[in-house]
Amino acid sequence: MPSYTEENYLKAIYKLAEATPGADVTTNSISEVLKTRPASVTDMLRRLSEKGLLNYQRYRGVSLTPEGRRVALLTIRKHRLWEVFLVQQLGFTWDEVHEVAEELEHIQSPLLVQRLDEFLGFPQTDPHGDPIPAADGSVHRTRHRLVADLALGEAGTVVAVRNTAVPFLQYLDKVGLRLGSRLEVLNKTEFDNSLEVKIDHSRRQHISAEVSRNLFVSL
Repeated sequence: MPSYTEENYLKAIYKLAEATPGADVTTNSISEVLKTRPASVTDMLRRLSEKGLLNYQRYRGVSLTPEGRRVALLTIRKHRLWEVFLVQQLGFTWDEVHEVAEELEHIQSPLLVQRLDEFLGFPQTDPHGDPIPAADGSVHRTRHRLVADLALGEAGTVVAVRNTAVPFLQYLDKVGLRLGSRLEVLNKTEFDNSLEVKIDHSRRQHISAEVSRNLFVSL
């Protein structure tokens, strides 16, 4: 059974590979994400390789084995189910759940995860719009677009955020942009690519290019 730290590594490697398909997941990129010295990362990669959880050769990129991928997806599944539980049942806001879910995701009880999923009604996404892996490890991804890619007059429903940092989520709350909000592009400023949008058919709001690159909508 992988340790707490090993699960964190496998999850980080999975997410890095997912973010840049086809690119190598390097020691330095893992070190940056986990805020750990490259030498410590190298030691852990060797250990995970010996356990058959990833493919590793020094100075080359790493990749997960089928078993390593299974463990990573299970960890992500638990994390996102716990986030749903914390928001729906305990009144946490979407900017408060991550650190708590980081602790809860390491509970080793398949029955608890199964019952949690059933209790929540088998949710498909977490409070940030990220897909929740199914029990068999499959991941259902819906088609959506970045707000930055919308043309003038196009509209969509906010379904996910790319950036889950606390300051960004708190900013979205402040301007009234949440999952389920209806957003229409009214104007684009050529100078800085900022947008004027209409939220929920009524309120106008200016958002920066950075915000528009971190919001996904379905049309």
